[in-house]
Amino acid sequence: MTIQSVSRRLFIQASASTAGGLIVGLQLGSARAAVKANASQLGVYVRIEPDGQIVIGAPSSEMGQGINTSMPMMVVEELDADWSKVVIEQLPLMIKPAPDGKGYRWMALPQGAGGSTSTIDAWPIMREMGARARRLLVMAAAKRWRVPANDCTTESGHVVHAATGRSLAYGELAAEAARLPDPKAPPPLKPRADYKVLGTPVRNAQAADIVTGHAEFGLDAEMPGMLYAVVARAPQFDSRIVAIDERAARAVAGVKHVVRLDGPKPSEPWYPIIASGVAVVATSLWSAMKGREALKVTWSKSPWATESTDSMRAQMAELLKGKGHYVNDDGDVDEALASAHKVVRRTYEMPFIAHATLEPQNCLVHVQPDRVDIVAPTQSPGGASRLAHALTGIDRMKIHVMMTRLGGGFGRRLETDFIGEALLISQATKAPIKLVWTREDDLRHDFYRPACRQELALGVNRDGMVTAWVQRVASTPKNHRRKGADQSRPWEADLYAMDFPAKLVPNFRREYFAVTSGVPRRSWRAPGHTANAFAAESFVDEAAHDLGMDPLAFRLALLANGKGDIKWDDYGTVFSPSRMASVLKLAAEKAGWNSPLPKGHGYGIAAHFTFTSYCAHVVQVHMEGKQLVVDKVTSAIDCGFAVNPLGVRAQVEGGVNDALSTARGQAITVADGAVVQGNFGTYRMMRIDGSPREIDIHIVKSDKDPTGVGEPPVPPLAPALANAIFAATGKRIRRLPIGDQLSV
Repeated sequence: MTIQSVSRRLFIQASASTAGGLIVGLQLGSARAAVKANASQLGVYVRIEPDGQIVIGAPSSEMGQGINTSMPMMVVEELDADWSKVVIEQLPLMIKPAPDGKGYRWMALPQGAGGSTSTIDAWPIMREMGARARRLLVMAAAKRWRVPANDCTTESGHVVHAATGRSLAYGELAAEAARLPDPKAPPPLKPRADYKVLGTPVRNAQAADIVTGHAEFGLDAEMPGMLYAVVARAPQFDSRIVAIDERAARAVAGVKHVVRLDGPKPSEPWYPIIASGVAVVATSLWSAMKGREALKVTWSKSPWATESTDSMRAQMAELLKGKGHYVNDDGDVDEALASAHKVVRRTYEMPFIAHATLEPQNCLVHVQPDRVDIVAPTQSPGGASRLAHALTGIDRMKIHVMMTRLGGGFGRRLETDFIGEALLISQATKAPIKLVWTREDDLRHDFYRPACRQELALGVNRDGMVTAWVQRVASTPKNHRRKGADQSRPWEADLYAMDFPAKLVPNFRREYFAVTSGVPRRSWRAPGHTANAFAAESFVDEAAHDLGMDPLAFRLALLANGKGDIKWDDYGTVFSPSRMASVLKLAAEKAGWNSPLPKGHGYGIAAHFTFTSYCAHVVQVHMEGKQLVVDKVTSAIDCGFAVNPLGVRAQVEGGVNDALSTARGQAITVADGAVVQGNFGTYRMMRIDGSPREIDIHIVKSDKDPTGVGEPPVPPLAPALANAIFAATGKRIRRLPIGDQLSV
């Protein structure tokens, strides 16, 4: 896990490895320098050794989304390599100073993981790396055989000259290829019709290591001389330290240090740490935890001491009586509602949600006078580097960040507060620090998915056409107290102006109300989409029933109002109503939407556009006494070209179960300015008997470039489930989680 210092400029080139092999990727300033160094620590993307072994560097954070399989697949395809001979190595953070000297840039592609963008970012670059290596190997073979390179082909790790029947393994050519100049012109890439690996189901390349316990997570990281640390954090939001009695803690065998950590004031960003705390540092984790138990801290009264879940719900209801910020306001909504033949109104509520990663937050940090080493399960290696520089002043090129495998992320590890704590403790103790959070630490000091209350209304004319739509959202702003965020636009991370059915209804308004709360919040898998999809897709279903229409037909009628693609944001994203309609139809067809079900059984349907992908679910349920049974989930996803269909299926299955678990039982509640839940006894994760008895997944075949998969399956599941419950029982679920609502 130790990261070696790389002090010279890195750039894309081809060179030789220590064993005389071929390296294509990000290297030191000269091939000679690269030969003297350990290639695996120089940020290589492709390394081919004389023995035929192919090592592919994985640049992004792997947290179960399979990116350390799909990215190497891109290289292997263009390289024409033998997948069975591929070894995958996790790469460290790789950045370089910006050309203008202002800040830093990624060396080649973003290395974090958030927003379901890893595959999108990697698609052009990783294929180019494989194609560059292949071109050099062909050039080397052609030179040895004294034939034109165009007469040579490649197949399964070999260069072939068909005319003479000669063949050379890549390992035999690696040393010669490393001595050739890499042409500057980008290599040609394969047409998709010639793909042999991409688009085929490939098992997770690291699955064997995971199931046999060889995979390295953050909790496995070690450094010589490291000490363990745990932190006693403020028991209420924004409480501060008044006094510390550390005598009993220091008396615990193995305790070496007690370190005070002063968190932000209520008006300051949650940066670099989320809460004031006192760290106990010891020679073992057990000693540190026992020392924390013995510690006595006096805390100030929280400015949020009276906040509770009930007070927050009351605040939301009161806010919605007034006027908020119009995020969009098309046509004349008020007139359209006033003149509508029929108006449908409903209200929905969603709670705070914790990330509850299986591996609690942790990291290993060593701050030294002239360098910083960070080993962490992080979704944001760049953020960790920026934070280390901010706290230490050390040049970012001397801050080394190694990503381990993450035991769950879901957006929690986009934040760097746990790394900030470890940095501060290492600074104070001048020792390598392994910081570990307990489950209670994790649940009570998370950055939670925002809570919200949404009021929706639509109006239809006598022909049944939807002429007006209003969505009013009172929410705890996700970006509140985020360093550098524009606090004058609190709705931007919570309410997406162009979400369905924007531009499909002539008179359309979305209105936002910022709720005041001391609860920390940030991104949770598919951020605000989960709340907005639950409200909008539940509401569409209710409206369809009120109007005497089939819920699928009602959605398709709304989508038919779209005249081509709709601009979704300012970054080039477009929403295609026809692609959304296609996944709805596919899911419905495969589920047997029009087939009758036994009495007491029901179908529910929902769809959502998230991170440039389209996903629809049909959920089938029934009740056994007071117990909800999810019989089947039929899913359709359009994610462009499916790089690894097996990985896409795994992501959809995971998204279905994660969203189902959240919808059935998960909620963070607040009392007296603090989170109530502390472990899984009170934070209800779904057990195996609550999962669907069958998940049937259908991937739309597409010639478009790949788009995100990690988050799109999550938002439409909860509304599809709620709609299915209504179809089966006649009971509407408008407040999550479902909990015990079906037993009364």
